Amino acid sequence: MSDLFSSNNSSKTHFADKKNVKGIKSVTSDYNAKDIEVLEGLEPVRKRPGMYIGGTDENALHHMAAEILDNAMDEVVGGFANTIHIKLEQDNKLTIRDNGRGIPVDPHPKFKNKSALEVILTTLHAGGKFSNKVYNTAGGLHGVGSSVVNALSSWMEIEIARDKMLWKQTYERGLPITPLIECGYIQNRRGTQISFIPDIEIFGKLQFSPKQLYKLCRSKAFLYKGVTLNWSCDPELVNNTDIPRETILHFANGLEDSLKEETDSDQLICPIWSGDVNLPNDSKGENTGKIEWSLAWLEKGESGLASFCNTIPTPLGGTHEQGFKNALLKGIRTWGENRSNRRSSIITSDDMLGSLAAKLSIFIRDPEFQGQTKEKLSSKNTTKLVETALRDRFDHWLAADPNQADQLFSFLLDKAEERLQRKENRETVRKSATKRLRLPGKLTDCTSSNTNQTEIFIVEGDSAGGSAKQARNRETQAILPLRGKILNVASASNQKLNNNQELKDLIEALGCGIGSAFDIDKLRYGRIIIMTDADVDGAHIASLLMTFFYQELPELILQEKIYLAQPPLYRLSQGDKIIYAMDDKDKDRNLSRLNKKKGKIEVSRFKGLGEMPPKDLKETTMDPKHRILLKVIIPHDEKEITETRVSDLMGRKSEMRFQFIQEHAGSVDLLDI
Repeated sequence: MSDLFSSNNSSKTHFADKKNVKGIKSVTSDYNAKDIEVLEGLEPVRKRPGMYIGGTDENALHHMAAEILDNAMDEVVGGFANTIHIKLEQDNKLTIRDNGRGIPVDPHPKFKNKSALEVILTTLHAGGKFSNKVYNTAGGLHGVGSSVVNALSSWMEIEIARDKMLWKQTYERGLPITPLIECGYIQNRRGTQISFIPDIEIFGKLQFSPKQLYKLCRSKAFLYKGVTLNWSCDPELVNNTDIPRETILHFANGLEDSLKEETDSDQLICPIWSGDVNLPNDSKGENTGKIEWSLAWLEKGESGLASFCNTIPTPLGGTHEQGFKNALLKGIRTWGENRSNRRSSIITSDDMLGSLAAKLSIFIRDPEFQGQTKEKLSSKNTTKLVETALRDRFDHWLAADPNQADQLFSFLLDKAEERLQRKENRETVRKSATKRLRLPGKLTDCTSSNTNQTEIFIVEGDSAGGSAKQARNRETQAILPLRGKILNVASASNQKLNNNQELKDLIEALGCGIGSAFDIDKLRYGRIIIMTDADVDGAHIASLLMTFFYQELPELILQEKIYLAQPPLYRLSQGDKIIYAMDDKDKDRNLSRLNKKKGKIEVSRFKGLGEMPPKDLKETTMDPKHRILLKVIIPHDEKEITETRVSDLMGRKSEMRFQFIQEHAGSVDLLDI
């Protein structure tokens, strides 16, 4: 080894130049300055399109259309335009035109031999959106959108209408093939029109999808109330589809119209809440932007949060979504705390978002996105801005309708408890008879597994179910709302019974099975309480349910598990004194006992359980300390007459019911219809 470094060594070769040294390649003159490739202009885009539009697939192709449309929308959001035309033609040609100011065509100060238009279309990071002088809020902020589309198009033609003059220039693969041509005087037109054809060398045979472009246009129209988008497409491209050939897209209520289209009013826990508000000013007192939203919580159906920044979709969310979630979660927890509910803290974002359908749109200065495709907002201060602005509005919305807010809170708390219950079921194996693997979605279960203490209330409809959920004891009382009048099993076939979802839910909730599979030991509740409105319809529903138990689960009646709740029909109040009356006779009897000299007596008639305040429902009908329950039994000496009565009144022979009515019509004093 010393010979290598000896001064007497006639060879002047350095150690690094020796060949065949293990682990080190020979360094020769085959890697020099000439091997350093310098890409100029738009060459980097064509070499590496994935860096700018995320790839060369179908999503990247449509991202090209989005870039041009975003620039047109920036003119609209800035208040310089109100109409955009989008036209898809044969040969993959797409044209987008706005009625804004038009791209400047005068010579650029730094490139005096080029117009500003040519600089924008041939230079990366050139545009009017790097300062707040031209645009306060904008979606295209990197200065690469138009130039990238130009670079990746086999042909592009731009028409500019400014100051009543029309200008035109044509490009191929990012390079101008004509000078900027002054086409002459033009009236009744202004703005920018860009037509382009994506390059088959980049995208191959991929074609624009009319459905995807139309969806993009609709989303832009929803996102800004003042914009009108005129859509047109070659008839041959939309054959055998539900996409219109031509239409005008304009939505006066913006995001709210979009959410209404996507949700069913029957699914809503409470009405859709929409609004907009300016974000807090910055340290200099200047406006930082605004947010718009539309949201609703759903009993069932597809939920999800769609967010946007400066009309750009942000499917991966970001800081604006985080602020939105924070405001809603803190608001609903605070509401629960103010209502003295200590369990409000168990509600999480997942409980809240799992049933939330929402649209969130934010307009801010200088947004920061992750990558050119702008799928996630990363602006650091946006979370706090959105949370602060929305939280105050959310608190006011809750306070404006306390009953509605209580119903929403109860719904979300139930979701949280169901989540915790599922977690507990996964972590522990319940060996008791109340163990269940699957329960119907509408069932709001109790937390106790002791069948000697638990009871299930069968109520009519989601409205009554909502009141009952708020009035119940969560530990021992479960709620199962049924939709309207159930199937009359006395006159229905077994096939109809097996296909009836409401009865399937009821059987599943009870857990004891039916027919040959019946097992009383698997019954999940100690009491089954039928709780219906105190009117004719309520009595009919109760009769149908009792018929079901009598026909299909008679052992539950024999074991005295079935009860009828007795909700009051009236509330009498005189000062601090409140009396509940079960019917008209009870009302009249109590009115005669009250001393009218002590003040005015107010009489309120409950329209139904859904209209009854949870406090009254709990005190009169659900609290074991105050309620009255009727036990459903079959006396031993009346089994035959019971069988006959059920057959006559609930069976298939309508003439038997008619005969019963004729025989007993004279005994009816007052018919409540």
